[in-house]
Amino acid sequence: MTLTVITPNYNGARFLERCLESVLAQRASGIPLEYIVVDGGSTDASLEILGRHGAGIDHVISEPDAGPAAALNKGLRLARGEIIAWLNADDFYYPGALARVAPAFQRRPGAALGFGRCVIVDEEEREIRRRITRFKECFLPFSSRFMIQCINYISQPALFFRRAAFERAGPLRADLRAAWDYEFVLRLWRQGGGFRIKGPPLAAFRWHPGSISGQHFRLQFQEELDAALADAGPWAPQSLIHRVVRWGIVATYTRLIRRHHAG
Repeated sequence: MTLTVITPNYNGARFLERCLESVLAQRASGIPLEYIVVDGGSTDASLEILGRHGAGIDHVISEPDAGPAAALNKGLRLARGEIIAWLNADDFYYPGALARVAPAFQRRPGAALGFGRCVIVDEEEREIRRRITRFKECFLPFSSRFMIQCINYISQPALFFRRAAFERAGPLRADLRAAWDYEFVLRLWRQGGGFRIKGPPLAAFRWHPGSISGQHFRLQFQEELDAALADAGPWAPQSLIHRVVRWGIVATYTRLIRRHHAG
């Protein structure tokens, strides 16, 4: 079972090498891996870093694009693996992560997507926001379409999906600025449902002021609410729950951002 990983990048040289090395190291487990990097025409040291790792990357595209979702759609059109994931340039996998993914999908032949644990780290890779991580992990054992419509508890770096399900669900919505991943998960779920990949964290999500969740969290959670309403219906119970959840999450993130700036 071949896995395809796609990394979108634009001027992400600061963390890009860590990301690339974490993906390429997965081959040490004997996993058939296709790796695609889609660069948006970076002007920093990104292309130099990609050149140093070029032997291990199957496809490199470097040209201007309309943002991360558009870049990912380019990579998705190239992907040939049975299982696909994307890993943003500031995130990274833990050793042996992908070796756990393929067997999990083999045990769930009808499932469209699988997801595991993911920690949040800062710029120095120190774990932060543990309470948010633990809160999201509480929902993993109860995964269902109803639950994912109530709250986005899936951490994108630890998300994997079947290419066949993607082909039925369609590409990412490039008109969304921050929640294309959640909207995509809702469409994927209709293609066979999702399941939890048990065990230790598969990946780390790096939070920093320049990240999308650092800059645009209010827009992100508004887009997530809009996606849930469209998927479940505006007056469905899960939509009402999502409205309440969104209010609480935005309030929490606002306090965290203020605390970060104060520190």
